[in-house]
Amino acid sequence: MIIICRILLAAFIVVILWCLMLLPRRGHFGWDRLADARYAHRGLHDMKQNIPENSMTAFRRAVESGFGAELDVHLMADGHLAVVHDSDLSRVCGRSAVIENLRAEDLKDYPLLGSGESIPLLPEVLALFEKKTPLVIELKVEHGNASALTDAVMALLRDWEGTYCIESFHPAVLLHLKKHYPNVIRGQLSENFLRTNDAGTLTWPVRAVLTLLLTSFATRPDFIAYNYIDRSCPSLRLMKRLYGVHEVGWTIRSKEILERLEQQGVMPIFEGFLP
Repeated sequence: MIIICRILLAAFIVVILWCLMLLPRRGHFGWDRLADARYAHRGLHDMKQNIPENSMTAFRRAVESGFGAELDVHLMADGHLAVVHDSDLSRVCGRSAVIENLRAEDLKDYPLLGSGESIPLLPEVLALFEKKTPLVIELKVEHGNASALTDAVMALLRDWEGTYCIESFHPAVLLHLKKHYPNVIRGQLSENFLRTNDAGTLTWPVRAVLTLLLTSFATRPDFIAYNYIDRSCPSLRLMKRLYGVHEVGWTIRSKEILERLEQQGVMPIFEGFLP
């Protein structure tokens, strides 16, 4: 009986600690402005029409269609901010290069596949969306540049007249936002890293921590942006049930799934169809 009691007590302590580690920030005043929109993943791109992802044409289509957009930002060697998903440009440009090693003047040599367009810089995209539809801005951390990347993005957003939030897979971005830009709506990106190979060189313990959102007590995210096919994650369910954390679902590829998730209060990021 004593052993059973000890086991139950230990289990109780583990559950309490787990719940405490999932504590988000609640009640940010700006969330409602974000939640009213649907977000085109990397812009309203369509390679059948030669409109690449994260291109100015894709972003222009999103604005003209009344959608917000999700986009990806990297810090370049000269301090400029490139809007592109991959660090290695082989997939999107058909030519190998690391975006962090390039300067803005180099982008003319790396047109996006399927078009004559160059990789846009963040100021160009911000000008397109200013006073129009909102943005979900994902920061892509490379080589430990979380603080420099975040500071560079926030310098551009300081006087920008638009609605936005910042998200990242890397908790260091959220920690930096929490310390230096507390009024900014911040979100933790995640998925089941134990199921996928997307985690790259991450060790198993790190993959488990990221999957289970166990950095939340330190980063205090306003929302969790989770791969919608993995949203049965017990930590995400606990955060929603205990704390009412906001959920963003990515990347949704059918109207039926989008509408079902919206009915459950999920803010959608979609791709490949028109809602």
